[in-house]
Amino acid sequence: MLNHLSHETSPYLLQHADNPVDWHPWNAETLRLALDLDKPILLSIGYSACHWCHVMAHESFEDEAVAAVMNEHFVNIKVDREERPDLDQIYQNAHYLLAQRSGGWPLTIFLEPDGTPFYSGTYFPKQARYGLPGFPDLLTRIAKVYQEKRGELSAQGKQLIATLASWQMVKSAEDAVLSAAPVAEAVQQHLKSFDPLHGGFGGAPKFLHPAELDLLLRQAHATHDGQTSHVALFTLRQMALGGLNDQLGGGFCRYSVDAHWDIPHFEKMLYDNGLLLGLYCDAWLSSNDPFFAHVVEQTAGWVMREMQSPQGGYYASLDADSEHEEGKFYVWQRNDIRDLLSADEYAVVKPYYGLDSTPNFENHSWNLRVAQPLAGIAQHLNISAEQASARLASAQTKLFAARERRIRPGRDEKILGSWNGLMIAGMAKAARTVNRADWLQSAQQAMDFVRGTLWQNGKLLATHKDGKTHLNAYLDDHAFLLNAALELLQTEYRSTDMAFAMQLADALLARFEDSENGGFFFTSHDHEALIQRNKTGQDDAIPSGNGIAAQGLLRLAELTGDVRYGEAAERCLKLFFPLIQRAAGQFSSLCTALGEAMQPPSMLVLCGAKNETAAWRAAVAAKYAPGLMIIELTGSETGLPAPLRKPRAATTTAWLCRGTQCLPPIYRLDELLAELV
Repeated sequence: MLNHLSHETSPYLLQHADNPVDWHPWNAETLRLALDLDKPILLSIGYSACHWCHVMAHESFEDEAVAAVMNEHFVNIKVDREERPDLDQIYQNAHYLLAQRSGGWPLTIFLEPDGTPFYSGTYFPKQARYGLPGFPDLLTRIAKVYQEKRGELSAQGKQLIATLASWQMVKSAEDAVLSAAPVAEAVQQHLKSFDPLHGGFGGAPKFLHPAELDLLLRQAHATHDGQTSHVALFTLRQMALGGLNDQLGGGFCRYSVDAHWDIPHFEKMLYDNGLLLGLYCDAWLSSNDPFFAHVVEQTAGWVMREMQSPQGGYYASLDADSEHEEGKFYVWQRNDIRDLLSADEYAVVKPYYGLDSTPNFENHSWNLRVAQPLAGIAQHLNISAEQASARLASAQTKLFAARERRIRPGRDEKILGSWNGLMIAGMAKAARTVNRADWLQSAQQAMDFVRGTLWQNGKLLATHKDGKTHLNAYLDDHAFLLNAALELLQTEYRSTDMAFAMQLADALLARFEDSENGGFFFTSHDHEALIQRNKTGQDDAIPSGNGIAAQGLLRLAELTGDVRYGEAAERCLKLFFPLIQRAAGQFSSLCTALGEAMQPPSMLVLCGAKNETAAWRAAVAAKYAPGLMIIELTGSETGLPAPLRKPRAATTTAWLCRGTQCLPPIYRLDELLAELV
């Protein structure tokens, strides 16, 4: 029999629709049921690509005896954290207060019928182990405590709600005076936590830190600091050489369980790869190292091959597991590789992927990573670099083809506005960096799908799957799609993208801004009332919505001349500035916005024939100026905002503006490049 999840669109919820647990989705009816029955709520939050979510499901949620205990004592609610990041944020915060440690997924949290949490954990095994109680025993103990100590739990709950409320950001009594000092402080904090041996920050497990790497690349350029540049580029190189990056098919996994980037948790998330596409483009432009261009090409190829729907939108994720085993799709036995390849190919592949050393994964298997430089292997084999490269490419083609015949990991095919914004931005930047029309078409198709499907009656919705679009969109949806529209405009100007950018920015100001204090709430003013309303600026695996909103609004103000956008960005920065001063490294995306706000914005408008303006832009881009917006116009555009309305000339013309000062028109490329030195 199916439970109450069978009509949901989330693949994660549908994975649990035939559990013997009487699961409900989070909605008003379920919450009212808990109140009517006077039962506590067991809230389980996870996502479809999560390995430990699957483990707990197989051990406990598919077990009739465990389900019977859950059904007797609790109203059981299952939430997809990707569809309801608002609930995930709130209850991860609550878990931190209750357990005095950070959370993760699955999040297992017990609530009073009104939604107030009183006990929490993450993964619980069916039988006691790992120092954790057995889940069935825990359930009966919690049910007993709930019945016998309601007064104590209620008092604890009121204190927890008050603590959550105290985290709300309000502006200082005195208007903050912005300065760029925290930007340099954030850079220094990242340099101190840098791992000089393996790249990245801190020890195992190692995460990707895209907002931090973006800030480092920008500041390395701005300050001509070789050490900062090395930290960013070395980290990006080590990540791409490691097992975190799918060496055969492209695409990065979510994080590495070790300090060497060898073994990931194997889920591939759309958001990581969208952010990394842009970072590897910047790494290439700042270093001229073709290795980074190869990573861009490999990642973009994976996106178009495996993550784009026929309708245009990008899917959410690929599972870590296949056939109930984490990583089974990706890892290899050495003999299987040897049997697929010629002797010459294997002679290159064996040292290249470290098959001549001990296995690095379970069951004496290998997760492929680059272990030795190809140039050294060629020298050892006494063959040319071209021969070694050709043999490696041939071997990779054979291995990829063989792997494609395996049972694939599941794919979460919901289309999220926020994550599509991150991937559209990455693909648009990659398209103009590499001059790939097919990548631009991919990004534009995704944006057209989002605009045509998620934007309804002047309001943005969060998710789409199987013909159903629903849920109020969040701050991240608006901010990330605004940033995506700006990246598309810099790749190929379309009036539809400009109009959508302004609609999104207007929605940010009208529906999310804290008009009294500044900054943007994570949920809109008309959103469901929950036990906490977040307004955060710290970066996580995804850059903060406030940071990206501030960046996007500053750039949109420059493009349109509409001062409302820049003023909202400044109010946001002033709200968070005292926090940024105290812990700059936690606010890298806001530091990036702060750095942009503290210097006059710069914009280059190129007008002329498409082939000529493209050549000019490529020459300018080769100088890597991350703070410079470049807009190409052919003269056929209509409805341009005032800063982009330039008179037509008989030849290609450049208008370069810094802040409120614009230079006279420039008609020669060498003169333009001289101005950009």
